[in-house]
Amino acid sequence: MAQTRKPYKSRTRMTGRFLAVLVCAFLLAPDAAKATIYTFVDQNGTVHFTNVPNDSRYKPGVIRPQFRGAASRPNRAGDPRLYEEHIQRAASRYEMDPLLIKAVIKTESNFDCQAISSKGAQGLMQLMPGTAADLNVFDPFDPQENIFGGTNYLRQMMARFGGNLRLALAAYNAGPGKVEAAQGIPLIPETQQYVAKVIQHYRQMTAAAAPSSRWLGAAN
Repeated sequence: MAQTRKPYKSRTRMTGRFLAVLVCAFLLAPDAAKATIYTFVDQNGTVHFTNVPNDSRYKPGVIRPQFRGAASRPNRAGDPRLYEEHIQRAASRYEMDPLLIKAVIKTESNFDCQAISSKGAQGLMQLMPGTAADLNVFDPFDPQENIFGGTNYLRQMMARFGGNLRLALAAYNAGPGKVEAAQGIPLIPETQQYVAKVIQHYRQMTAAAAPSSRWLGAAN
């Protein structure tokens, strides 16, 4: 028999530890009370969550709150070796060069799996909550989920822009609509710098590893 969900709503400016405890308690409730948690962070940094979303801003999964100063705090450099297996498996599944995936991760988060941008992008490959949901990434801070989701999205952008790496990277950063509207890399300084930085990291990694240049050729 279908269970009727009892709505549970809250909003609070909470610490990450308190939020984690609250979410764990919610998930460990009796089966009849369990439901998907939907969250969003408003412009004031307040975390809203519910099991019965009534606002289009709610997305499935837990969005970790961004604290004051997080936007200007540099990413904590992570160890790329920790994610090698995930990168190789994602590269194999989506037929992408693992060095390109590493170059994107290096540029996006410097291999910090807990990174959060000022715009709310999350994890190693800096997935926006809406994009993560579309890619079935439940926890963007889980390295495996994030890498597979980000690689999947990058592959989609490569296909959408005919294998043109620069345009695909611009779309990854700014969104495919802006790239299509500009009929090229948009005149957005952040996006132009982003594309150049990923290409730079990719060239350096390729030169160091001396692999096949079939992917790098798309950047020339």
